[in-house]
Amino acid sequence: MQRPAPTVANVYPVKIAASVRCRPPFDERRGPVKKRKQLAALVGLVSLAGIALSGCASSSTAAPAATAAAGAVDLSSSCPATVVIQTNWNPESEHGTLYELLGPNPTIDASKKIVTGPLYSKGLPTGVNVEIRTGGPAIGYQTASAQMYADPSIMLGYVDTAEAIQNSSTLPTTGVFAQFDIDPSVVLWDPATYPNVKTISDLAKTGANLIASDGSVGVDWMSASGLYPASQITKNYDGTAGNFVADGGKSGQTGYATSEPYTYAHDIAAWNKPVDFQLFADAGWPSYANSLAVRTGDLSADSACLSKLVPVLQQADVDYYTDPAATNALIQNLVTQYNTGWVYGTDVGDYAAKEVRTLNIASNGTNGYVGDFDDARVTKMIGIVTPILAGEGVTPKSGLASSDISTNQFIDQSIGFSN
Repeated sequence: MQRPAPTVANVYPVKIAASVRCRPPFDERRGPVKKRKQLAALVGLVSLAGIALSGCASSSTAAPAATAAAGAVDLSSSCPATVVIQTNWNPESEHGTLYELLGPNPTIDASKKIVTGPLYSKGLPTGVNVEIRTGGPAIGYQTASAQMYADPSIMLGYVDTAEAIQNSSTLPTTGVFAQFDIDPSVVLWDPATYPNVKTISDLAKTGANLIASDGSVGVDWMSASGLYPASQITKNYDGTAGNFVADGGKSGQTGYATSEPYTYAHDIAAWNKPVDFQLFADAGWPSYANSLAVRTGDLSADSACLSKLVPVLQQADVDYYTDPAATNALIQNLVTQYNTGWVYGTDVGDYAAKEVRTLNIASNGTNGYVGDFDDARVTKMIGIVTPILAGEGVTPKSGLASSDISTNQFIDQSIGFSN
């Protein structure tokens, strides 16, 4: 299904059927691939004009931040009174690290799709508040990058590597915390139809069609690299199981390791059986998804805060994936109150949190700590993505280097998963 042409108010249909868990892939959230250049120009005009996009209203009212507890990290002298963070989608387990920051009884503004409260670390207040703003339909399906430039009060936003490369000339951001070590995007298939298929490459060699999203740079990489021939890719994935089910499992499909393998086996009545999958990452896609970034021009001014805040984010990452239950309950409450049409049960959230650790999507990577970027991987991504964007008329910053879009200067090397 061809999605509508992107505008400020409409990049994807806003209302989602109640029976569907639907979201675009991490790199599709900036708009259909054929429209990226137009969308980049559009959001650039919006940000230059200083117009707040939908969902960029001023911060919701919250109680003054609790004084930093004895022995706690004290952010009050280095950070804003309220640290504002923009997500890229509706509340979900993949954002659990951020919601882990909230202490008890946060203030939920259902009309603005914002939750605010004292920022906690390891169960103690840090002396400032945190405000988490919802993405997706709440902001007209715009990117966090666009929101950050439209509203300077936003300090951090979710920006994946491909988006950072794409916007490096017009909306430059620098990643300071890699929440996920690898991208959870997958290709999935029916093991009953393809019992000998173990990888994406195996599936392609069977001649199977791939139901894919129109707008995924990762899918474009698969065809450009020869991993999956473009002649076998149909870009009609609409976020539902409809086309996959209608084809009787003869086609493969893009999706997420944190969602479809569970929902297809448990929640899709027309299918209700297992699927197999392989991560894009295991096939050679080195992207970082759900990385937190700041506006590049603000990196120096924000450094005093980031030097204390990034380790708090690292700790929240470890704490959430060690024990996600309470935070998942909050996520479910937010989904219910925000009522955007996004359907997300606690069963999916629990599965996602577990699968993220099982598949090392959130992990210590090649060292003993979380949150860092591998310069070689970022450099490889620049090499992969730049020619794809060039073919669409989008030009990243000239001479773009990994240090332009990511930094490890605030990472605390003592914070990581114990296993």
